[in-house]
Amino acid sequence: MRLNAIEAANQFIEFCFPSCQAALLAGSVVRGEATNTSDLDIVVFDDSISSAYRESLFEHGWAIEVFVHNLQSYSDFFESDCIRARPSLPRMVSEGLVLKDLGIIDAIKCEAKQLLENGPDRWSLDTIAMKRYMLSDALDDFVGSSKEDEDLFIANTLADAIHEFFLRTHGQWIGTSKWIVRALKQYDEVFANEFVNAFTAFYRAGNKSEVVKLTDKVLEPFGGRLFHGFSIGKN
Repeated sequence: MRLNAIEAANQFIEFCFPSCQAALLAGSVVRGEATNTSDLDIVVFDDSISSAYRESLFEHGWAIEVFVHNLQSYSDFFESDCIRARPSLPRMVSEGLVLKDLGIIDAIKCEAKQLLENGPDRWSLDTIAMKRYMLSDALDDFVGSSKEDEDLFIANTLADAIHEFFLRTHGQWIGTSKWIVRALKQYDEVFANEFVNAFTAFYRAGNKSEVVKLTDKVLEPFGGRLFHGFSIGKN
């Protein structure tokens, strides 16, 4: 039998990073959402390393993803995560269970929590226009397509674009993969259910109408679909 998550994480830190300044266990096991395929997400702060790195390995019966930073590199990753509006590292640090701390974690956790509370930078009007155009273009492809195999992948593009447009125009963080729905639910559970129901109707029965309605719903407050008059780089 493998060790429990916390014991395995502690032994991993003791053996692999005995001189680190701090370490955190994050991810699904900390949130109480672990499954049979869950791994251990461990964030390490070690000022003896010259640059940040990530490594995947098996130890103590667990798949482990370790994210190693010195006391400067994590700030750069915080910034890049905020720019792309997917706060992976700030979220891990904020929620992380302390495994080891030589007096630095409180300040880093406060920094992470403040970033999460602030949300990403607001989109400019030009960015909103570009994203409206791209979402409108994908919707036109979806409505006009008569090929079931192509419909599947246009729908994938639409799902990502709808979630991004809705959340970013409301100043919220976005996600990828399973975090698309999680990010929507964290902000607006009613809309998240509409989103899931619309795409469920399409994937199960080929019904496009609910996806079309949902797309128009998120575009409507910003002027609806956009084609005529849109340009990039025109002097």
